[in-house]
Amino acid sequence: MPIRPARRITETSPKNFGMFAKAVGMEGDLIHLELGMPAEDTPQHIKDATIAALQAGHVHYSDLQGIPELRSAIADKLRRQNDMDVSPEEVIVTNGLTQASFAAFMAFLDEGDECLLLAPYYPQHIGKAELAGARVTIAPLDAANNFTITRDLIAPHITDRTRAIALINPCNPTGRVYTRDELQELADLAQEHDLLVLADEVYEEITYDGAQHISIAALPGMKERTITMCAFTKAYAMDGWRLGYIAADAALIGPMMKITTNEVTHVNTFVQHGALAALTGDPAVLAGMVARDRARRDLVVARLNQMPGVTCAPVEGTIYAFPDISATGLSAQDCADRLLSETGVVVEAGSFYGDAGEGHLRVCFGCADLEVLEDAMDRMQRFFNSL
Repeated sequence: MPIRPARRITETSPKNFGMFAKAVGMEGDLIHLELGMPAEDTPQHIKDATIAALQAGHVHYSDLQGIPELRSAIADKLRRQNDMDVSPEEVIVTNGLTQASFAAFMAFLDEGDECLLLAPYYPQHIGKAELAGARVTIAPLDAANNFTITRDLIAPHITDRTRAIALINPCNPTGRVYTRDELQELADLAQEHDLLVLADEVYEEITYDGAQHISIAALPGMKERTITMCAFTKAYAMDGWRLGYIAADAALIGPMMKITTNEVTHVNTFVQHGALAALTGDPAVLAGMVARDRARRDLVVARLNQMPGVTCAPVEGTIYAFPDISATGLSAQDCADRLLSETGVVVEAGSFYGDAGEGHLRVCFGCADLEVLEDAMDRMQRFFNSL
């Protein structure tokens, strides 16, 4: 008889790749705006530092939490930029934010616990919570109120089984950067109900028009109950490098180290020197990359708002626009499917991010150059004109 997999596997939702999976293998001139893969190349000074570390012999086992000089640079950055009181001992270098979040979910969620997601949510967090034996619950935010965090929308979904709240700030898919007042509402609920906050801040560097990213861990009383997770993936165009980090109170680090050391021992030694170069290099390099993302955003948001039946709110952060297409009468999935089949433009249905995303599309503007984006917007314009 066949070998049966563990129950944690059979009872975990499969990882869904949405429209990307539908477009794989299709022939024709496709424009992929569905994946959050940066269009930029990794900056040269980061590559050079990695090559130099490899040639210098940094090829053996190293510190299980991450090389000390990188953890020191991360702690310095978090104190300076995020107003977080963090020491190098309170940092774990991880294989991207994906491993960081897996370690957090596995270390702090038990069988029967609940983890609350704010919708529209990032669906890849669901499987991690389920692998830990937890149940995911959803607090839908209101599109009509710009997906603002409010106590009234979240509190009714907190139960005596709720152990954690997952926060994505800046938010994928909506492009919101939450204000201090919004974060304080969430912090108040976390403290009142003794909840852990799992803060996914992978887009922290990519904000526009004066929007200020604030780490919820920096709010009073939140350090001891927040696991902050960041990565070099998006801002430094290092998605294939698989480098991120966790920052948390010392009392929270030990449980997560049990996960990371059993899972991977530690992150690749020599690539950590590339991450160190990213943090300590010329800040103008990062500023230039964000400026180019801003130009891409400006083009896409302006063009979307010219299309009949489409409205697109200003994008405050991330590399995604989240246009409302409900006036067309099409569901989000039908619209995405038709755009793929009729125009070759691949975008994600808003419903992929939960029911709160229905009536929207997620359009990644950070994954293509301006010429390609112009072509994509021309094709989408013709499609919506034809409805």
